[in-house]
Amino acid sequence: MSIATLIMGESGTGKSTSLRNLDPADTLLIQAVKKPLPFRSPNWKPVSSEGGNILVTDDSAKIVAAMQKTKRSIIVIDDAQYILANSFMRRVLDHETGNQAFAKYNEIARMAWDIFMCASSLPENKRVYILSHTETSEAGRTKIKTIGKLLDDKIVLEGLVTIVLRTLRINESYIFATQNSGSDTTKSPLGLFEDEHIENDLAAVDKAIVEYYGINHPTKE
Repeated sequence: MSIATLIMGESGTGKSTSLRNLDPADTLLIQAVKKPLPFRSPNWKPVSSEGGNILVTDDSAKIVAAMQKTKRSIIVIDDAQYILANSFMRRVLDHETGNQAFAKYNEIARMAWDIFMCASSLPENKRVYILSHTETSEAGRTKIKTIGKLLDDKIVLEGLVTIVLRTLRINESYIFATQNSGSDTTKSPLGLFEDEHIENDLAAVDKAIVEYYGINHPTKE
């Protein structure tokens, strides 16, 4: 069983930047939206017949297939909320009405469920990091940004993973929150992290997870 981790936060709080110290040779980056990385990245290149480690797609079926196919140990899905949002907007632009309009929410929920379930069902040496935006309710509770009530009321995406980190900017520092604030869905296993706030370094998080769960390092591609 692979280890899936949700990294959630507002835009500009360091989600993508947290990839900066990961080893590109051992990482598959799936971008739901094509955009430059926010750090110098000469060894991060688009997937091609000659190699590369950046796959750009918001197609949930292609994402699941890529996750199952790759031999790389680390999989990062960046801007995951756009997998849902892009599908929603395409359906809106098609002017769907009636049963079609209702069905789109079920189909979008299935996309998210498929990805999260796959993220936790890969070989045991795999680690999957799902990066997504947040939304805050009128009651002040912050959670992963979704579309439609089905994902929130029936599934609850955070409930499908054991680790949920939240990106924050505090006193000009960019950090990961590791524990629930009482008004969000952040969580981590007992003893995985010593501090409530840690540097937003996904490589350090991955190292902690590997050591905590006793994961063996596989051979790289």
